[in-house]
Amino acid sequence: MTKRFAAAVLRSYESRFTVEEVTLGARPADGEILVRIAGCGMCRTDLAVRRSAGRSPLPAVLGHEGAGVVVETGGPDTGLGVGDHVVLSFDSCGHCRSCLGAAPAYCDSFASLNLFGGRKENAARFTDAAGIALAPRWFGQSSFAEYAMVPARNAVRVDPSLPIELLGPLGCGFLTGAGAVFTSFGAGPGDSIAVFGAGAVGLAAVMAATAAGALTVAVDWHPERLALAERLGASPLHAASAGPPERIRRLTDGGAQYALDTTGSAQLINDALRALRPTGHLGLVARLHTALPLEPGTLDRGRRISHICEGDAVPGLLIPRLTGLWQAGRFPFDQLIRTYPLADINEAERDCDAGRVVKPVLIPAGTGR
Repeated sequence: MTKRFAAAVLRSYESRFTVEEVTLGARPADGEILVRIAGCGMCRTDLAVRRSAGRSPLPAVLGHEGAGVVVETGGPDTGLGVGDHVVLSFDSCGHCRSCLGAAPAYCDSFASLNLFGGRKENAARFTDAAGIALAPRWFGQSSFAEYAMVPARNAVRVDPSLPIELLGPLGCGFLTGAGAVFTSFGAGPGDSIAVFGAGAVGLAAVMAATAAGALTVAVDWHPERLALAERLGASPLHAASAGPPERIRRLTDGGAQYALDTTGSAQLINDALRALRPTGHLGLVARLHTALPLEPGTLDRGRRISHICEGDAVPGLLIPRLTGLWQAGRFPFDQLIRTYPLADINEAERDCDAGRVVKPVLIPAGTGR
């Protein structure tokens, strides 16, 4: 089987994406599926490849928030069939201690499978029009494309009545924010959560906290993001206002039980710790690129800090929960999305970098051949 279709290729760390015809010359192997992509979210992890100091191999097809329809399967053990609608999430090995312990985001092979080369077996390499090989699958997907060859372990079947073209961000960005609230914190009615950064991950956490019945405060620099957080159920607080920790403590009757930082800002991380009540828990989702100085007293009285990867989620459990909440009107993630044709991927990247859009979703124009 040779399949040719359009994909967005990143050829160097400095260049823009180019939408090109690529070739996939293999059928799905055992445990794999071929998915026609209906839509793929753009995540800041995709854009961070430009700052990866050569660790992510290029040229490559990126994209790891894909959703679409299964068009071929690699045998009976995938658990999926042709025509199934699926959301694609991160890759994991399935057999290390973390995977067996229902913590696939902490898979021993997470970095190699998702970031720095993909699976060695059945790599399903793309080639470009000149026959030059492109890097193996990004996050097991490479879904900035009309098709993606995916380990079935990455795919979560969803209700075909749902708007499949919008569901991709449930596989990473929205999964991370909501998972932090539901899984990492286990938040419920009567709890309080302060969310620092009202981007895609932070606003997903706001929606999840509201759905969980928790009192929520959202902290950001941008008034329009704060207005959106307020519509989604949070009390807005400008990051530059005087004394954010004190104001959060007043709003939460003595301090938040949980705080989530999505910014990586040392000042806001220290503010988040000061805003916690005794025994409070701060979760970090942003990757830190410099040393983190903690101010004296911020970790006193039982407060703790941890890093959260992919919302500590098992995608096959959390994604159906999120779609169910959306159907019930309690997780309106579609309000955060703006769609772009795949051909406009560079415009989507510029809008994302400039903060003009919370979550860009790229829609392939055709179906390939």
